[in-house]
Amino acid sequence: MERETDRPPEMSIGAFARRVGVAPSALRFYDDCGLLRPDRVDPVTGYRYYAPEQEARGVLVRRLRDAGLPLVDAAVVLDGEAEEARATLHAHLRRTCELASAARAAVEEVLRGLPTSGRRSVARLGGAELASAVRQVTPAVAESWPPALAGVLVELGGGELRLVASDRYRLALRVLRPAALDGDAGRLLVEAGALREAAAWALPEPEVEVVVDGAGARLRAGARERELPIVGEEFPDYREMLAALDAPRGRLIVDRLALRDAVPAEGLAVLRTRDGGITVGATALRGVVSGAPPSPVAFDPARLLPTLEASVGPDVLLELVSEAAPVVVRSADQGSFTTLLMPVRARES
Repeated sequence: MERETDRPPEMSIGAFARRVGVAPSALRFYDDCGLLRPDRVDPVTGYRYYAPEQEARGVLVRRLRDAGLPLVDAAVVLDGEAEEARATLHAHLRRTCELASAARAAVEEVLRGLPTSGRRSVARLGGAELASAVRQVTPAVAESWPPALAGVLVELGGGELRLVASDRYRLALRVLRPAALDGDAGRLLVEAGALREAAAWALPEPEVEVVVDGAGARLRAGARERELPIVGEEFPDYREMLAALDAPRGRLIVDRLALRDAVPAEGLAVLRTRDGGITVGATALRGVVSGAPPSPVAFDPARLLPTLEASVGPDVLLELVSEAAPVVVRSADQGSFTTLLMPVRARES
C-alpha cells in the first residue's frame, strides 16, 4: 500500500505558478473555467494545491494561451482527440497568419503616408538583379502625361523593394527581395530616364544599395553614388487597384516568343480560345487553357509586345476575367513580375 509520505509533495498555487510560468491569478481563472483544476482545495482555507504531475498540463496551457488560442479551442487541444487537436491548431495558425498579414499591410500603408523627412531606408541587392527589374517595369511608364505616371515608384518596406510603373493602359510591378533591408518603410516617385541610366551603371556591380531618405533617392556602390531625381507627384494607389481585381475566369499558358511573333504589326492582336486551342489571328499557338476564359480578347500590339518582351522565360501566363477587364500577365518562371494590361474592343470578322 502506498504511504502518504511516498507521494511527491504538493505545491501551493504560488509555487506551481512559478513552475509553469503563469501568474497565480491566471491559475485561479483556469480553475474557474475548468481548464486546469487544482489537485486539492483546502475545505477550510480555500487554498489551492497542485500535484507535480499537473506541471506538463500547466505548461501546455501557458503555451496555448501565449499563442492566443481561445479557451474553447485550448480545451479541445488539451482534452480532445489528437486529430481534432491538430485541426484546431492548424485553423488557429491560419487565422493568426491572416491577421498578422492584415496588420502588416495596414501599418505599412500608414508608414507610406507619413512624411519622408527624417526617415531612411536602405536596400542591398545585386546590380544585375536591379537592372533586370528596371528593364521590366520602365516600358510601362507614361511618356509625359499625366505627370504622376511619368516616373517609377520605388517602394521599400516589409522586406521588399517594389518597382511600379503605369501608363493607364498597363501597370508593371516587380517585387525584389533584397539581401538586406534596413530602416523604415519609404516610397518615392523617381524619374524613369534617370533610373534607366542608373540601372545601366549598376549592372556590373556585384552589390548596390538603394537609399531612400529625406534627401531623396540614390543608388550607391561603394563610395560612388548616382542620384535619382524625384518626380513631385503622388503615384496612384496601385495596391487598391490590384485588390479590386476579380478572380480570373480562365488562365492561359503559352510560348512567350511564339505569342510575340504572332502579334501583328498593325491592327489588333485578337486572342481566341476554342476547343482548348489558342489562336492569335490566323496563327495557332501551343499552350494550356484552364477554366473558361473569355473569347475573343483583343490587345493593342504597341502595349502587348513590350509586355511580352519585358517578361522572362519561355512561357507566359495570362489570367483573363472578361473582354474589358484588365488582364494579368505573369512570367511563368518569375512570379515576382506582374503586368496588368487593358484589352481593347475586338472587331469581329
